[in-house]
Amino acid sequence: MTITRATGHYVRKDDGLYLQFDRLFHAPIEEVWYSLTNPNAMQAWIGTYTGIPSTGAVRFRMSGDEAEWRNASVLLWEPPHRVRADIGEDESTVRVYCHLREAGGMTTLTLGHRLHTGSDAPAVGPRCDYYLDRLAAVRAGRALPEWTDYDPGLVDTYRALHVPAPVTEVGR
Repeated sequence: MTITRATGHYVRKDDGLYLQFDRLFHAPIEEVWYSLTNPNAMQAWIGTYTGIPSTGAVRFRMSGDEAEWRNASVLLWEPPHRVRADIGEDESTVRVYCHLREAGGMTTLTLGHRLHTGSDAPAVGPRCDYYLDRLAAVRAGRALPEWTDYDPGLVDTYRALHVPAPVTEVGR
Protein backbone atom coordinates (compact mmCIF):
# COMPACT_ATOMS: atom_id res chain seq x y z
CA MET A 1 0.00 0.00 0.00
CA THR A 2 1.22 3.47 -0.92
CA ILE A 3 0.73 6.35 1.48
CA THR A 4 -1.59 8.91 -0.07
CA ARG A 5 -2.83 12.21 1.23
CA ALA A 6 -5.77 14.44 0.54
CA THR A 7 -4.57 17.65 -1.09
CA GLY A 8 -7.82 19.33 -2.12
CA HIS A 9 -9.34 22.35 -0.45
CA TYR A 10 -12.51 24.33 -1.06
CA VAL A 11 -12.50 27.51 -3.11
CA ARG A 12 -15.56 29.64 -3.83
CA LYS A 13 -15.70 31.25 -7.27
CA ASP A 14 -18.38 33.31 -8.98
CA ASP A 15 -19.81 30.18 -10.60
CA GLY A 16 -19.80 27.91 -7.56
CA LEU A 17 -17.94 25.81 -5.04
CA TYR A 18 -14.78 24.02 -6.20
CA LEU A 19 -12.32 21.55 -4.83
CA GLN A 20 -8.91 22.85 -5.83
CA PHE A 21 -5.63 20.91 -6.00
CA ASP A 22 -2.01 21.91 -6.64
CA ARG A 23 0.91 19.87 -7.94
CA LEU A 24 4.49 21.02 -8.48
CA PHE A 25 6.54 19.64 -11.37
CA HIS A 26 10.29 20.06 -11.93
CA ALA A 27 9.72 20.80 -15.62
CA PRO A 28 9.10 23.70 -17.99
CA ILE A 29 5.49 24.78 -18.39
CA GLU A 30 5.34 23.57 -22.02
CA GLU A 31 6.18 19.99 -20.96
CA VAL A 32 3.51 19.93 -18.26
CA TRP A 33 0.97 21.48 -20.66
CA TYR A 34 1.78 18.72 -23.18
CA SER A 35 1.21 15.98 -20.57
CA LEU A 36 -2.02 17.65 -19.51
CA THR A 37 -3.53 18.38 -22.93
CA ASN A 38 -2.04 16.16 -25.63
CA PRO A 39 -4.54 13.34 -26.32
CA ASN A 40 -1.77 10.73 -26.75
CA ALA A 41 0.13 11.80 -23.62
CA MET A 42 -3.10 11.87 -21.60
CA GLN A 43 -3.75 8.18 -22.28
CA ALA A 44 -1.00 7.23 -19.82
CA TRP A 45 -2.74 8.83 -16.83
CA ILE A 46 -6.40 9.83 -17.41
CA GLY A 47 -7.93 9.23 -20.85
CA THR A 48 -8.02 10.94 -24.21
CA TYR A 49 -10.05 13.22 -26.44
CA THR A 50 -10.83 13.77 -30.08
CA GLY A 51 -11.31 17.15 -31.71
CA ILE A 52 -9.54 20.49 -31.56
CA PRO A 53 -9.85 22.27 -28.18
CA SER A 54 -9.37 25.75 -29.66
CA THR A 55 -12.66 25.28 -31.58
CA GLY A 56 -14.50 24.94 -28.28
CA ALA A 57 -15.70 21.34 -28.62
CA VAL A 58 -14.10 17.93 -28.11
CA ARG A 59 -15.19 14.44 -27.13
CA PHE A 60 -13.50 13.10 -23.99
CA ARG A 61 -13.21 9.58 -22.63
CA MET A 62 -11.70 8.53 -19.30
CA SER A 63 -9.41 5.50 -19.17
CA GLY A 64 -11.03 2.14 -18.58
CA ASP A 65 -12.91 -0.49 -20.51
CA GLU A 66 -16.34 0.78 -19.45
CA ALA A 67 -15.72 4.49 -20.11
CA GLU A 68 -18.00 6.23 -22.58
CA TRP A 69 -17.23 9.18 -24.83
CA ARG A 70 -18.66 12.43 -23.48
CA ASN A 71 -19.04 15.78 -25.20
CA ALA A 72 -16.97 18.56 -23.70
CA SER A 73 -17.27 22.31 -24.20
CA VAL A 74 -13.90 24.01 -24.00
CA LEU A 75 -14.72 27.38 -22.45
CA LEU A 76 -11.15 28.68 -22.24
CA TRP A 77 -8.04 27.50 -24.12
CA GLU A 78 -4.88 29.57 -23.49
CA PRO A 79 -1.81 27.36 -24.10
CA PRO A 80 0.30 26.78 -22.08
CA HIS A 81 -1.36 28.53 -19.15
CA ARG A 82 -5.09 27.88 -18.80
CA VAL A 83 -7.91 25.62 -19.85
CA ARG A 84 -11.51 25.44 -18.58
CA ALA A 85 -14.09 22.97 -19.80
CA ASP A 86 -17.52 21.53 -19.11
CA ILE A 87 -17.54 17.76 -19.56
CA GLY A 88 -20.96 16.24 -20.21
CA GLU A 89 -24.25 17.75 -21.29
CA ASP A 90 -26.82 17.16 -18.57
CA GLU A 91 -27.22 17.63 -14.82
CA SER A 92 -24.04 15.57 -14.33
CA THR A 93 -21.90 18.07 -16.28
CA VAL A 94 -18.53 18.59 -14.64
CA ARG A 95 -16.69 21.92 -14.86
CA VAL A 96 -12.92 21.76 -14.47
CA TYR A 97 -10.12 24.24 -14.88
CA CYS A 98 -6.36 23.95 -14.97
CA HIS A 99 -3.95 26.83 -14.47
CA LEU A 100 -0.21 26.47 -14.94
CA ARG A 101 2.50 28.82 -13.64
CA GLU A 102 6.24 28.50 -14.16
CA ALA A 103 8.96 29.92 -11.93
CA GLY A 104 12.55 28.85 -11.38
CA GLY A 105 12.33 25.91 -13.76
CA MET A 106 9.32 24.46 -11.94
CA THR A 107 5.67 24.47 -12.96
CA THR A 108 2.71 24.56 -10.62
CA LEU A 109 -0.50 22.98 -11.88
CA THR A 110 -3.71 24.08 -10.17
CA LEU A 111 -6.77 21.97 -10.92
CA GLY A 112 -10.27 22.98 -9.89
CA HIS A 113 -13.33 20.71 -10.01
CA ARG A 114 -16.72 22.37 -9.48
CA LEU A 115 -19.01 20.58 -7.05
CA HIS A 116 -22.79 20.42 -7.25
CA THR A 117 -22.86 20.40 -3.41
CA GLY A 118 -20.30 20.07 -0.62
CA SER A 119 -21.43 16.48 -0.15
CA ASP A 120 -19.75 15.64 -3.50
CA ALA A 121 -16.28 16.10 -1.99
CA PRO A 122 -15.88 12.50 -0.66
CA ALA A 123 -16.28 11.18 -4.23
CA VAL A 124 -14.55 13.97 -6.15
CA GLY A 125 -11.56 14.58 -3.85
CA PRO A 126 -10.06 11.08 -3.89
CA ARG A 127 -10.62 10.81 -7.66
CA CYS A 128 -8.83 14.10 -8.37
CA ASP A 129 -5.92 13.22 -6.06
CA TYR A 130 -5.69 9.82 -7.77
CA TYR A 131 -5.51 11.18 -11.30
CA LEU A 132 -3.13 14.01 -10.39
CA ASP A 133 -0.86 11.48 -8.67
CA ARG A 134 -1.06 9.34 -11.81
CA LEU A 135 0.06 12.36 -13.86
CA ALA A 136 2.97 12.94 -11.47
CA ALA A 137 3.95 9.25 -11.61
CA VAL A 138 3.88 9.16 -15.42
CA ARG A 139 5.99 12.32 -15.65
CA ALA A 140 8.50 10.92 -13.12
CA GLY A 141 8.63 7.44 -14.65
CA ARG A 142 7.27 5.83 -11.46
CA ALA A 143 4.68 3.07 -11.07
CA LEU A 144 1.07 4.26 -11.16
CA PRO A 145 -0.75 4.47 -7.82
CA GLU A 146 -3.53 2.03 -6.95
CA TRP A 147 -7.13 3.29 -6.75
CA THR A 148 -7.69 1.31 -3.52
CA ASP A 149 -5.23 3.64 -1.76
CA TYR A 150 -7.56 6.59 -2.47
CA ASP A 151 -10.97 5.06 -1.99
CA PRO A 152 -11.70 4.33 0.78
CA GLY A 153 -8.43 5.81 2.13
CA LEU A 154 -9.20 9.52 1.55
CA VAL A 155 -13.00 9.48 1.65
CA ASP A 156 -13.32 10.31 5.36
CA THR A 157 -10.81 13.16 5.06
CA TYR A 158 -12.86 14.79 2.32
CA ARG A 159 -16.10 14.10 4.18
CA ALA A 160 -14.70 16.02 7.16
CA LEU A 161 -13.73 19.16 5.19
CA HIS A 162 -15.60 22.24 6.32
CA VAL A 163 -17.65 23.73 3.49
CA PRO A 164 -17.12 27.51 3.49
CA ALA A 165 -20.20 29.69 3.70
CA PRO A 166 -21.13 31.67 0.59
CA VAL A 167 -19.70 35.17 0.50
CA THR A 168 -22.40 37.77 1.03
CA GLU A 169 -22.28 41.49 0.49
CA VAL A 170 -22.23 43.63 3.60
CA GLY A 171 -25.31 45.80 4.07
CA ARG A 172 -27.63 43.77 1.87
